[in-house]
Amino acid sequence: MGTKIMLIDDDPSMQLLIQEIIEREGWEFCCAGNGADGLEILRREKPSFLILDVMLPDMNGFDICRIIREEGRRVPIMFLSAKGDIVDKSVGFNAGADDYLVKPFQNEELLLRVKAHLRRRDRAISGSVKDRASGSYKTGDLEVFFGKYEVQLHGEVVQLSSREFELLAILAADPGSVFTREQIIDEMGGSDAVTDPNTITVLVRKIREKIEEDPAHPRYLQTVWRVGYKLADHVI
Repeated sequence: MGTKIMLIDDDPSMQLLIQEIIEREGWEFCCAGNGADGLEILRREKPSFLILDVMLPDMNGFDICRIIREEGRRVPIMFLSAKGDIVDKSVGFNAGADDYLVKPFQNEELLLRVKAHLRRRDRAISGSVKDRASGSYKTGDLEVFFGKYEVQLHGEVVQLSSREFELLAILAADPGSVFTREQIIDEMGGSDAVTDPNTITVLVRKIREKIEEDPAHPRYLQTVWRVGYKLADHVI
């Protein structure tokens, strides 16, 4: 199955523009003009990457993103919006998005961002975790399934965004070893979405909220003071 990029946007001119960009790259393209159709098509087509407009006629993109994540889907999601203020960006990332591109944008910038996210997804499965791609790593009640792009706690799937999974997979590929924020950024591809060490801090906090019984005193994703983070290798 080839690379398929999906767009949910009600603007016909934007649909045509992005279709041309995507198909010129040799990728498949599918789109929808509203949230309800978009969710149905996404479930059926299972795209490699989703470009999602914030303002849609039937529901907003943030709600669509939340639904996708609640269903356990790991597809990388990039929001498109004419609103570039930090409030919208914060809402978007908290909903489970991986990136945020403000209109108007340069065609090349959109393409570079999509490529970066696809590359990071591939690396998360086959790059630093290549030797474990068909297996998993378990410590305590937490298990990371590399090939399935999935994390389970007490046997139940944990709803992580693709960036959250990638960060955890990097640590799980070498449990007990300490990674600096800069090393994690490099492993995640160094895209525009993940270039600030503070972004890593935020991702770690979100992961802990989902996998730790007490996020303030983590058992699994541990901080090594003044160095970085590690995944504990012997949790009982």
